[in-house]
Amino acid sequence: MRLVTWNINSVRARLDHVEHFVQTHDPDVICFQETKVTDNEFPLKFFEKQGFSHYEIAGQKSYNGVAVFSKTPIERLEAPLWCGKDDKRHLAVRMQDGTVIHNFYIPAGGDIPDTEQNEKFAYKLSFMKEVSAWFADMKAADNRFILVGDLNVAPLESDVWSHKKLLKVVSHTPIEVEHMDEMMASHDWIDAMRHFVPEPEPMYSWWSYRARDWRTSNKGRRLDHVWVTPALIPTLKAMKIDLDARGREKPSDHAPVIMDFDLSK
Repeated sequence: MRLVTWNINSVRARLDHVEHFVQTHDPDVICFQETKVTDNEFPLKFFEKQGFSHYEIAGQKSYNGVAVFSKTPIERLEAPLWCGKDDKRHLAVRMQDGTVIHNFYIPAGGDIPDTEQNEKFAYKLSFMKEVSAWFADMKAADNRFILVGDLNVAPLESDVWSHKKLLKVVSHTPIEVEHMDEMMASHDWIDAMRHFVPEPEPMYSWWSYRARDWRTSNKGRRLDHVWVTPALIPTLKAMKIDLDARGREKPSDHAPVIMDFDLSK
């Protein structure tokens, strides 16, 4: 199975990007975040023409939104309303072999890393706390779970272009890293991307629109993640961050992350 996670930053604005990506990489499952479209306006016929006849979507107008498209049948699973809000940030689906995919779009958290001054930052931390508690409650050694998405945290020093300069910037602050560590520990999650690119090698998936020479300056962050439960470690085959997609005209500021699995193991 070739699985892709991609913050598309408005799916309807980038259908040509999606078509080019599908033709180039032939994915089996695509997990989108920040689709920015209501369910009734989602371009489903386009995806059916690309070979994705199975899907689950959860969208809203102009903001957030997650979707999972698959070439094989998937079953939607129930999930909580995180922090009591139905703001379309999580989809859980089960594949035919029983593997469960969790597609998350964790809140960005605003600009000020202070829970008293910034409600968005408080919400982000509360969201992550609830996710940790939920996965801890279902923890089992034989669970075959994959967690993907824009988690909006770059936890490692090698996940950002400058650890020192970003310590007080939302996405890399110590408290966010602490909360992500708790999320990972909640189900003994394995960082599948770092399985292929170990520290201290830099690895980024997001580059600001402000930098026109983003490739040259390379001031990136790894905000997009793929995690697996221990039972799936033997199934990991290959990983790639598609920088070409980030370099296309009017791209998302996130590059797609491609992960290959052999789920027969």
